[in-house]
Amino acid sequence: MDIPPQQSSTQFLTLEESAKVDAALLSSPEKFLTRLTISSLKLLQHIAQEYSVAIEDLTTQQVIAWFEKDSKLRREQGIEASYLKW
Repeated sequence: MDIPPQQSSTQFLTLEESAKVDAALLSSPEKFLTRLTISSLKLLQHIAQEYSVAIEDLTTQQVIAWFEKDSKLRREQGIEASYLKW
């Protein structure tokens, strides 16, 4: 199944978003943190959608459980079965 780039589990920033971060008047560490924050937002949106809750209603335990589930999928079924591809 083809996944549009903005929903890709291997690319959390679109080329446009990456270009905007590059153009920002930020230091390299600040740009890294900005990219990480945008990627984290997108991942939290995905996790919230899986739990059918708003992002602000996600609990720490739900986030941990989601990572445990994704990690288990990767270990048992291979990287293509998991959402995160690393």
